[in-house]
Amino acid sequence: MQFERREHIPLLLAVVAPIAAIGAALILCIPLVSWTGVPALQSYGVMLKGALGSWFAISETLSRATPLMFTGLGVAIAFRARFWNIGAEGQFYAGAIAATLVGTGAVTLPPFLMIPIILVTGFLFGGVLLLLPAFLKTRIQVDEVVTTLLLNFIVLLVVSYLVEGPLKDPSALGWPQAVPMIAQATLPKLSGRTHLGLVIAILSAVLVWILNSRAVLGYRMKAIGANLQAARFAGIPIDRVILATALLSGGLAGMGGVSEVAGLKTYLSLDLSPGFGYTGIIVAMLAQLHPIGVVASAIFIAAIYVGADAMSRAANLPSYLADVIVSASLLCMLVSILLTRYRLRWL
Repeated sequence: MQFERREHIPLLLAVVAPIAAIGAALILCIPLVSWTGVPALQSYGVMLKGALGSWFAISETLSRATPLMFTGLGVAIAFRARFWNIGAEGQFYAGAIAATLVGTGAVTLPPFLMIPIILVTGFLFGGVLLLLPAFLKTRIQVDEVVTTLLLNFIVLLVVSYLVEGPLKDPSALGWPQAVPMIAQATLPKLSGRTHLGLVIAILSAVLVWILNSRAVLGYRMKAIGANLQAARFAGIPIDRVILATALLSGGLAGMGGVSEVAGLKTYLSLDLSPGFGYTGIIVAMLAQLHPIGVVASAIFIAAIYVGADAMSRAANLPSYLADVIVSASLLCMLVSILLTRYRLRWL
């Protein structure tokens, strides 16, 4: 038995494989869920109801999915060019810092001007943060996995300094959080906890899809990701493309921080993100780095976490089951990608 690469991937297989992977993950988790003492089908039913069973639940799921869309897009666009950005968490917080610096009174303009300003500022903060690892990679071949990962901790220390020092809210009764955003800088609510950031995230996914499929930069990123040496031989400016990729990747993750601090929390704190940047890697991998798939993947993962919280309250089950289901989904998705790209041939 050996693997043989498919010359052409059937459309039906490409569509069915991710769905089958998620179904397989849910089946694999049945013994663990049953071990808690509650029938698996009942637990999954409670989870589904908690995530999608009411308009309030749907609103909660979509608000949880919004930052995941941004970080997932940032990771996907970097991984497409084989630039291994593990620092979306730090870039997320960099965008939140930018929104806080601009949106807490430093500039006072009408909302139709303030919102684009904080989004662009957050994009630039996140993008510039990732330019440093990209520059080190292109100039002296420093492994970006290490530099992007370590930058996460540096940015968190900066956040800790800001919320305990210059930006600390004096009316927060000693709680480490920044002064709140002014009303003009907050993203309008759509329904419940869902805000304008969701629309911006979906539009960003469409723009990234157009970039990947229609723009020269998208073609160059794909070429570098497919074969670096061949891309260099073809005359593609490798260093410039990697720097542009880093700016876009970090910028998208930074916009996730803006959406969370300006759309939901309204203030910067150390617990702003429960790991949106790291979860964005799973989102991108589940979507097979496709920007439109990132939207669906983010909603799926958000539904798992929101549903697990509801399941924990209703059936007294541990919420860590969400982490297990997401991890199993990722493993099954990797297997499905392998079987989609290769076929088994019996010798």
